[in-house]
Amino acid sequence: MRTVKTLGLLGTGVIGGGWAARALHYGIDVIAADVKPEMEEWIRGAVANAEPALSRLTFAPLPPKGKLTFTTDMHEMAAKADFIQENIPENIELKQRVLADISRTAPADVIIASSTSGIMPTDLQRDMIAPERLMVGHPFNPVYLLPLCELVGGKKTSAETIEAARVFYTYIGMHALHVRHEVPGHLTDRLQEALWREILHMVNDGVATTGELDESIIYGPGLRWAAMGTNMIYHLAGGQPGMRHMLAQFGPCLKWPWTKLEAPELTDQLIDRMVEGTQAQAAGRSIRELERLRDDYLVAIQQVLRQYNIGAGATLKAVETRLYEEAARNAPKAEPGQALRLDITVPPDWVDYNGHMTDFRYTHVFGDATDALYRSVGIDDAFRARGHMYYTVESHVVHGAEAKAGDALYVLTQVLHVDDKRLHLFHTLYRRHDSAVVATGEQMHLHVDSKAAKATPVDPTVGAKLQALAKAHAALPVPAQKGRSIGMKKG
Repeated sequence: MRTVKTLGLLGTGVIGGGWAARALHYGIDVIAADVKPEMEEWIRGAVANAEPALSRLTFAPLPPKGKLTFTTDMHEMAAKADFIQENIPENIELKQRVLADISRTAPADVIIASSTSGIMPTDLQRDMIAPERLMVGHPFNPVYLLPLCELVGGKKTSAETIEAARVFYTYIGMHALHVRHEVPGHLTDRLQEALWREILHMVNDGVATTGELDESIIYGPGLRWAAMGTNMIYHLAGGQPGMRHMLAQFGPCLKWPWTKLEAPELTDQLIDRMVEGTQAQAAGRSIRELERLRDDYLVAIQQVLRQYNIGAGATLKAVETRLYEEAARNAPKAEPGQALRLDITVPPDWVDYNGHMTDFRYTHVFGDATDALYRSVGIDDAFRARGHMYYTVESHVVHGAEAKAGDALYVLTQVLHVDDKRLHLFHTLYRRHDSAVVATGEQMHLHVDSKAAKATPVDPTVGAKLQALAKAHAALPVPAQKGRSIGMKKG
């Protein structure tokens, strides 16, 4: 299977737009094909609407954004794509016909993945050329923020196809879940549909409104589900003995007639209740407004979970680790005597009520520059796992110019002094277009053995690399702000 540099989208719509936004964000070019010319404007609007949330999801150094092109000729797309993601309507005859047609144009080493939420891949392979490269890659809306992608192979799907798809989906920041047995609805939609049936019954029977039922999830199990699934939560519910005690205590309840597995008839009255209930919950907000609200809290949740390396936060942390490692490998090496450089762009949510970059983001930027320095000398996860790290014991930020959302900036980092325990750094933040000094940051770091909870000498290998930087930077001009105190006259 080939390296994916261009993702082809067969059909656009909500799911296609989500795939485009995610792939472009991670530097993959996208060629979108749809029979309706007006969908070009739609998909470009979907990508633009996703950008504010994606720009906040991670501050890891991303590759240059991919390029989006559009065509109404699916064969043109198939000839250019390295990986094809099908997103056409959920109609098995339509999918079979279009997939068979596209398989005659796409080279045999190009994976074709269907976003179908329930159709089995064996049925989709029926009339295809090289059916072993057809699989299901089922995402969840919004595709650009939710990392889950279910990978399902059909009877003719090769193991190489599944593995190559897993590599690609992981590269664009997804959690690739291999569904080992082909079943209608895969895994997640079957679970969601069971809950959905119960919702329809309770609305139909007048037990609760759509809003009340959503509250029953939002304020309770939904919070737990963000990081632990139902099985792990029920394991905890069993106390010290775990799941065995939980099943012994609550298992008999499964015989009680609480739930109704058969869905109710979708009568006009039930449809009206569902529509009226959700319209009341929307409270006049447009779909785009609600999408942005959803995106905001999904970013926040994933960033919180990242701190604990659990659930979707672990997926985010994994892709960030790769991005940082790639950036370190690909960064231009500083010539002897040159300061280390880090380039950034101010995201929209970094600005305050004045429209300028808010104060604590300057510390954030200088922290990122320090982390880049650390990585360059071998201070990484393995180093920290051994219980060693530099801690900031003193810092001083001086502001010089304004930075606004979208401004391209860069930091130059100079090592002023190193000894066996101390590291003295000076950062200068510049605007790229005019080289104006936006701010400076001076920091003193102390090397600590976190297990012993005391300052200790740094690893000799790391220390030698820092000493070499300090020696090289000694030829640079001494920053005018070095050692400056607060700018107040002594009285």
